[in-house]
Amino acid sequence: MSLKIFEYDPYLKPFEKDIKLRMDNYLIKKKILLPDEGTLLDFANAHEFFGFHKVARHWVYREWAPGADNLYIMGDMNGWNPTELKMDRLDNGVFEIHLKGKNKLYGGCKVKTVVEKDGKIYERIPAYAKRVVQDPVTYAWCCEIVDEGTFKWTDRKFKPKRDLLIYECHIGMAQDKESIGSFTEFRDNILPKVKALGYNTIQIMAIMEHPYYGSFGYQVSSFYAVSSKFGMPSELKSLIDTAHSMGIAVLLDVIHSHAVKNTAEGLNEFDTTDYQYFHQGERGHHPAWDTKLFNYSKPEVLHFLLSNLKYWLTEYHFDGFRFDGVTSMIYHDHGLGKAFTGYADYFSFNTDTDAITYLQLANELIRQVNPNAITVAEDMSAMPGMCLPICDGGIGFDYRLSMGVPDMWIKLIKTTRDENWNMRYLWYELTNRRPHEKYIGYVESHDQALVGDKTVIFRLCDSEMYTSMSKFTESSVIDRGIALHKMLRLITFSLGGEGYLNFMGNEFGHPEWIDFPREGNGWSYKYCRRQWHLAEDSTLRYEYLLNFDREMLTLQNEYNIFQSPIVSCYIDEEKQVLVYERGGIVFVLNFSPTNSYEGYQLQNIPTGKYAPLFSTDEERFGGHGRVSMTFRYKTEALENGSEGFSIYLPSRCGICLKKIMHSSYKG
Repeated sequence: MSLKIFEYDPYLKPFEKDIKLRMDNYLIKKKILLPDEGTLLDFANAHEFFGFHKVARHWVYREWAPGADNLYIMGDMNGWNPTELKMDRLDNGVFEIHLKGKNKLYGGCKVKTVVEKDGKIYERIPAYAKRVVQDPVTYAWCCEIVDEGTFKWTDRKFKPKRDLLIYECHIGMAQDKESIGSFTEFRDNILPKVKALGYNTIQIMAIMEHPYYGSFGYQVSSFYAVSSKFGMPSELKSLIDTAHSMGIAVLLDVIHSHAVKNTAEGLNEFDTTDYQYFHQGERGHHPAWDTKLFNYSKPEVLHFLLSNLKYWLTEYHFDGFRFDGVTSMIYHDHGLGKAFTGYADYFSFNTDTDAITYLQLANELIRQVNPNAITVAEDMSAMPGMCLPICDGGIGFDYRLSMGVPDMWIKLIKTTRDENWNMRYLWYELTNRRPHEKYIGYVESHDQALVGDKTVIFRLCDSEMYTSMSKFTESSVIDRGIALHKMLRLITFSLGGEGYLNFMGNEFGHPEWIDFPREGNGWSYKYCRRQWHLAEDSTLRYEYLLNFDREMLTLQNEYNIFQSPIVSCYIDEEKQVLVYERGGIVFVLNFSPTNSYEGYQLQNIPTGKYAPLFSTDEERFGGHGRVSMTFRYKTEALENGSEGFSIYLPSRCGICLKKIMHSSYKG
């Protein structure tokens, strides 16, 4: 077997049998799922058969429940009589009922499935429910029939950009008000902000229905249902259609790594067995998350999950997925406490080969549904081949998140004084990537914003943010925090990957943490929102960080740096200076907290003339204006034989210089 994965990474050669096993498992599973040599696109249609469907003048409901003796449906249409409407048992554990006449369903009708086993009955939520709502009095959940008619899409010609600038967001907490925001409010109030900043993609969390709001959407109960907390399905479609009209792609944060353990709301023990969708016994339980784990070896489970991906792509026009919890999926120990220090850690009995096969099938299906779709893997283990094509021996994702980078920044800020930051360490951590695989770089995501943790700005400034964010208040702590906030973003943006991610509000240094309403805080929404008014207040320094974020994104939007390789000019460890070139932009960063350098010689610079694009020290970004933005530089032969030029390099400052073509320059 000749696979490119071995050309890209010769250190994988000793594990050739393991990669071959990966490919064999993938081909064998396809033959099992597609005995007639069809396509995954044809296979992944469970949602078109199961669940509720309007047929002419009546409705049909089907469910897979092999462990049940009988199934019934009850709801508003029959006065909630649990055993009046018995479903017919078909082959392979499938049940069906046609609802017509006085038992006919209608839009807004609330229903539940009733499962009978050994003479006992259990209330369940239909597995393919498209909308699930909670009773405001009893707090019980039930399925609500959706009959909104056909949505008129206007995005037929839209294609997502491949160089991702991702704005990670949560619909409910996206508003300034102390309550849950809606799809419509996000469409009208937040999408224009995202567009104005220059992001080309939004990654939406918590879309799939989840009973506990504070789970951030990561404990899903109904995989085909849009969360009723934020509005109707048609309102989500309108949000996505509007985003596409603005040139913004929309990724779904999809959770196929686990499911909520609730039986009244979720898939767990739907047919009264613990092994219908999940692994049986302890293997089906996630010890850290207290959730249920899918059995990826079962064709019926693959049918459910693959169809789920196709459903979100076709019904809602999502442009792809960020797969949550990939590390948890692909190792039997879920990667808990694992360092992954050698290649043997990836290819052992700890590896869940069924999960890897599922991810390969998922990526193949997604491209069959939409060749322009994008997939991103949240994998902290750096599994080889995660973002290589399947035909090359990979798993098929487009990008992986650079999950080690936020951890690196937090560790550095917490444990190391500024004057001791090591430039070679920064360079290694930000550029060390698997060959031929694309990464999404980021300083912080939602993970760092949750209560119990701290955002970067809060770690840097802490309580001073409450007293000294006014432009008219002097504070060395705030000056340091704002300077480093910009520099960390600039170096991560330019070195950390072939894409970039920011969690909403962090671009302007949103203060404090995210704390969902709970008993411990009096069910308050005070910390479960985004305070946009802070960035819009011209008397506060948040505006500076917002201005910088917008300017930083022009490096990609105007100069396409993600498409270019990173070239190291040199690292000056003694002076804490990094110089490198990417996409024709020369980046010069002085991390020294106190030392500014007059006539600093930039060495190994590509021959030409250069003009400053911007500096983190500009006054519009909250800096001191120590860098001339009108001066022009011309490379010349230096004493050491290299090309370069001299520049004034202030402390704690980053400068971006663009090569210019015209002949006039000052200097």
